[in-house]
Amino acid sequence: MEFIDLKAQYRALKKSIDARIQKVLDHGQYILGPEVAEMEQKLAALTGAKHCISCASGTEALLMSLLALGIGRGDEVITTPFTFAATVEMIVLAGATPVYVDIEPDTCLIDATKLEAKITPRTKAIMPVSLYGQVADMDAINAIAARHGNIPVIEDAAQSFGASYKGRKSCNLSTIGCTSFFPSKPLGCYGDGGAIFTNDDGLAKALREIRVHGQERRYYHTRVGVGGRMDTLQCAVVLGKLERFEWEIERRLALGDQYRAMLQQSGTTAGLLAVRPDRDCVWAQYTIFVEGREAVQKALQEQGIPTAVHYPLSLNRQPAYRDDASAAETVHSHWAGERVMSLPMSADLTQEQMERVVSVLRRIL
Repeated sequence: MEFIDLKAQYRALKKSIDARIQKVLDHGQYILGPEVAEMEQKLAALTGAKHCISCASGTEALLMSLLALGIGRGDEVITTPFTFAATVEMIVLAGATPVYVDIEPDTCLIDATKLEAKITPRTKAIMPVSLYGQVADMDAINAIAARHGNIPVIEDAAQSFGASYKGRKSCNLSTIGCTSFFPSKPLGCYGDGGAIFTNDDGLAKALREIRVHGQERRYYHTRVGVGGRMDTLQCAVVLGKLERFEWEIERRLALGDQYRAMLQQSGTTAGLLAVRPDRDCVWAQYTIFVEGREAVQKALQEQGIPTAVHYPLSLNRQPAYRDDASAAETVHSHWAGERVMSLPMSADLTQEQMERVVSVLRRIL
């Protein structure tokens, strides 16, 4: 059993993906070719955002966003410690200081009720993470940001492209939304890729310049930038995958509901993530809570069922980003890190495979 079945997805889309890749090979415009603009237009339309700026990765999207906002040394960015390293990594690389806010214990999303207490005069951005495919409480976060001088809010939506929150789409809920097209994401390419979304014309212009080494025009550098372009070939792959993306999102939502119902009926001791009634979850990972995780994973692996952990150690406990003071406060992040376990999940997961996962998990627990 595959943890994420990219092979089945490719078989379903092979004709379209192959044709689009061949088209790029024929025209030879591997950097900022026509597929880049086509993909950006389609993704902007999907989210409802005015601008989509593709980039080299979801990680690069975060760094470019911080640079576009002028964030650097002496500034603070509020975020969650319970996320992949890229979130905090980019804050530190931009020269700023990460300020950690604990998560809600039932969703693993940043706890908006604890955010305001962390704002200082040095706070220059808030970076909530839409984890596992569910968006954080963006209205509450945006309202807090507005009360404190319209602090920019950057949604780290690497895992939630296609998700909805109060009828609006992830990536179009705040100042800037950033997503990833890493192959395992809800919408993935066949390498690294990402995109940034905004409704601010000035930020969009800055981001497009930053993407090409800060150039306003060729060899005329208006700002410090990066080599942040997304390859034309990877954009062609995303365009091919967009042909059934709506179906895949519907499938992920349905599979998440099925997993929940089956696990509840099975009588296992596994804890289930909450999904708030005002939003959905596209389940980039189908994650549960288990006690004695290492033994459970080993037993599942022996039965041919792969699992993963997203994430075992919160970032404020990691050697590179250690912050003992905040680690003492972020108790829910630490608790979750010891218990989260992700089960096989993709749009092509079959009913038979899901039943097998739940059956084996029930016997183990």
